[in-house]
Amino acid sequence: MTTQAPLSRRTLLKAGAASAALGAPGILLAQPKPIKIGLVHPVSGGLAYSGSQGRLGCQMAIDAINAAGGIKSMGGAKLEAALADSQSRPEIGVAEVERLQQDGVSAYVGCFASAIALAATQAAAKYNTPFLIDVGVSDLIVSRGLKNVFRLAPGFGKCADDAIVALGEVNKAAGGVAKTAVLVHEESEFGTGTAKLLAGKLPSINVQVAEVIKHANPTRDFSNVALRIKSLKPDLVIMSNYQNEYVLLARTLHQQKVDVAAMFSVLGGGFNYKLVKEQPQVAQHMMDFNHWFNPRDPKAIDMKKKVEATGNLFTFEVYCGWNSVMVYADALERAKSADKEKAIAALETSSWSNHFMPYGETKFVNGQNTGGRAALLQASATDIEVVWPNQFASTKAVFPRPKLS
Repeated sequence: MTTQAPLSRRTLLKAGAASAALGAPGILLAQPKPIKIGLVHPVSGGLAYSGSQGRLGCQMAIDAINAAGGIKSMGGAKLEAALADSQSRPEIGVAEVERLQQDGVSAYVGCFASAIALAATQAAAKYNTPFLIDVGVSDLIVSRGLKNVFRLAPGFGKCADDAIVALGEVNKAAGGVAKTAVLVHEESEFGTGTAKLLAGKLPSINVQVAEVIKHANPTRDFSNVALRIKSLKPDLVIMSNYQNEYVLLARTLHQQKVDVAAMFSVLGGGFNYKLVKEQPQVAQHMMDFNHWFNPRDPKAIDMKKKVEATGNLFTFEVYCGWNSVMVYADALERAKSADKEKAIAALETSSWSNHFMPYGETKFVNGQNTGGRAALLQASATDIEVVWPNQFASTKAVFPRPKLS
């Protein structure tokens, strides 16, 4: 009979470890490191509502990606939100970028306001960290040669061009009733830049600019502005401002019965379901050229239901944030790495199309998605409809609007 030598303690430990590794790989095998995304939004200050909506969309996208198994090409690595509040101020946005950089973020998404985005993206460029702009319309954001910056939605240059075409077609169909306009805009890069573009383009559709009126942020009283507009008797009032001032100006003009063919805006910060819900009489027949979802896409309708189920409204900040995170996740899948240079290279060659916007295929040229397109919208007392372009329209425009009673 052969006698076996006793097993040493070291051998037993090795065998136990091997068995445990085979039987419980989730315990002993290393899990993929989470990929941190810095969400830089103004969730306090004057832009808090819009910033909070943007953060909501980003967080919902992160949760959906993780629930579906994470970044599969990276072993199921999960995305992790690193939250920042720019407090509606560019210098705080920069400070938050620097703080999150020390926390090891792989990318940023933000910033809602153009002025904040310009400063924050410049700060992130020092570290070559990818920065996805969810909302921020100034074309300076993508025209400075920063290789780390990518914007899915169109900026105010393309939006102004398309808005003029849309307004021209609607006005022509109505017999050219609108011949004059007053432009009202907020004082920062967003409002000033948009108003300047529109003022230069309106004569091309036979609409003359009667006056351009700039206002401060914040502005608490638009009574004098309303009186001035009433004295000028324009056919159109065209607005470019953020949530609070947008709603206050629209309400003041309605209260003072400023009668025009249309209250029109380009990238109007307060034109959303919140306006329709809280100020239905003010909102009715207002028109805006803005980011929107494709109302014919089942994915958009499903997303809208999910957002509303949380007690929130489906504003453009939500789905711009959602899609920005999604296009970054697509880049990670193709890069198979969160390495910044590899992620940027993957974004530069993006052909992502799993969005629910009225867009074509994503193609970034100098950081700007050339497949992005905004839409002409019109509010009723209960809803907001797409009225242009025709392939996405859910109804026809009411133009000119009925006279105020």
